[in-house]
Amino acid sequence: MKEKKITIAIDGYSSCGKSTFAKAIARSLNYIFIDSGAMYRAVTLACIRAGLATENGVDLKNLPSLLENIKVGFTPNRAGNGWLTTLNNEVVESEIRTLEVSNMVSPVSAIAIVRKRMTQQQQEMGKQRGIVMDGRDIGTVVFPNAELKIFMTADPVIRAKRRLKEMEEKGQKATLDEVLQNIEQRDNIDRNREVAPLRQAPDAIVLDNSTMSIEQQMVWFTKVYNDIINR
Repeated sequence: MKEKKITIAIDGYSSCGKSTFAKAIARSLNYIFIDSGAMYRAVTLACIRAGLATENGVDLKNLPSLLENIKVGFTPNRAGNGWLTTLNNEVVESEIRTLEVSNMVSPVSAIAIVRKRMTQQQQEMGKQRGIVMDGRDIGTVVFPNAELKIFMTADPVIRAKRRLKEMEEKGQKATLDEVLQNIEQRDNIDRNREVAPLRQAPDAIVLDNSTMSIEQQMVWFTKVYNDIINR
């Protein structure tokens, strides 16, 4: 008997390793992985490039016309190790991981028309079962009927160290204090924004991975997944 495919929604705080976890799940199940956080980063990059997102805020007047011409997607990495984020067919994976984008992604992603546009694209991608998507509002807004919802959290300092290591590996410079401040600011904005704030869905299962390796997380996931599939 063919195993049924489900939708897996993973929400949680920034730098919890949601994408790494989601990618590992997708590989293990041969599911499609959709990185919603990368999608919002791509929109933020487009806003920065167009001069619509600066330290002074976001230009809401010209934002709608920009969004009409934005298409975010994913393309296989030629190295064979995952997917790369594209903005209007341009690979922007490195550009969207800079501190400049990190500092602007929460204000941009909190805007209602931005979330509406990206939610539409995400739901279109996920019409077929057999997907894993991570973000802030996947289990509460994008896929409220997902069969498996996971809410990830971890200690802020541990998250900052993880993000700093990731940046250093890409040759990007920052201090631990700068990254921690960015993470705490993003947490505050994500939790308190008016549109689709970061919330744990009532039926989500919490995973605190502060002291867990990805291998340990996958052991945890396998048990949870089997419980859902065998119901």
